[in-house]
Amino acid sequence: MPIALVFFVHYAYAILFLWVLVEQMGVPIPSIPVLLMAGTLSATHRVSAVGALLMVLLACLAADSIWYALGRRFGNSVLQLLCRFSFEASTCVSKTEGYFHKRGAVTLLFAKFVPGLSTVAAPIAGQTGMPYPRFVLYDMGGSVIWALAYLLAGRFFGDVAQKSSKFFGMLGHFAVVIFVLMVFGIMLYRLWNQRKFLASVRSLRLEPAELYSMIEMAEEQGNIPPFIVDLRHPLDYLPDPRVLPGAVRVSPAELTAHQSLLPRDRDVILYCTCPSEETSGKVALQLHKFGINRVRPLLGGFEGWRDGGYPLVEYVPPAAAAELTNPVTAAPVGAVAS
Repeated sequence: MPIALVFFVHYAYAILFLWVLVEQMGVPIPSIPVLLMAGTLSATHRVSAVGALLMVLLACLAADSIWYALGRRFGNSVLQLLCRFSFEASTCVSKTEGYFHKRGAVTLLFAKFVPGLSTVAAPIAGQTGMPYPRFVLYDMGGSVIWALAYLLAGRFFGDVAQKSSKFFGMLGHFAVVIFVLMVFGIMLYRLWNQRKFLASVRSLRLEPAELYSMIEMAEEQGNIPPFIVDLRHPLDYLPDPRVLPGAVRVSPAELTAHQSLLPRDRDVILYCTCPSEETSGKVALQLHKFGINRVRPLLGGFEGWRDGGYPLVEYVPPAAAAELTNPVTAAPVGAVAS
């Protein structure tokens, strides 16, 4: 048996705990290969499947509890920090918030299977004020399902491989190489997807200064200003509920569902709070596929506009602005200067 494999067997439980803990804390190194390897080795009884499962659950509980507490304490700023380190830019915070809005705590049962959602699910649960006992119940349920899925898959593969002593011997000899290739393969695939997405969005971005000039020019010349859409999730409004001048609040799902009602005679500017404009960029790309070509994400999103010193206004609740109609959802919305 190769010395690296002997080392893994000897320290299997410590490796499992530390590896999963590091991944769940936000470092983008996949745990799937190490779970599969532990499951495969359990077929030879060198590693206990029960012991491996307990180590994974302890790691998940420790990491997720920390993120839950940070999300409860610091809210959106923690989510933005996590998302900056994610390889799954287009499925990070906004998608998880959408899942929580629709399914609540049930989201935790499958979050670990969705790249980009696993780490941010815990702080969002804290941000929403979910009671900690309820969080632990659902989070551990999801962790058990996730861990068992890969441990049992590895165990099944190990049982099948043992039927051929020659194949099993060759597998043991190249196990470390296969493990390393799996880890780097998953990381490179995620990185490639992120780079591909960001490259698609980069050419569409609009600078805050350019948008501000468009708004001022429209006011000076009496023209119709750009149609600005605030795609932030309601949780993202908590740190700062203000919006860009004239912006309407529409969820990404509503915007794409009612895309035929978007104005074609002026620019449509989208903004969110995701790093690198993930949500607005993704929606802009979807709308471009529908033939709506004058749609652009705002570079830096809400934070980029705010930090640049550009004006923000208080959002007018629908009940206080019944005379203003959102051309997308036909719901009354609007904004007034602060």
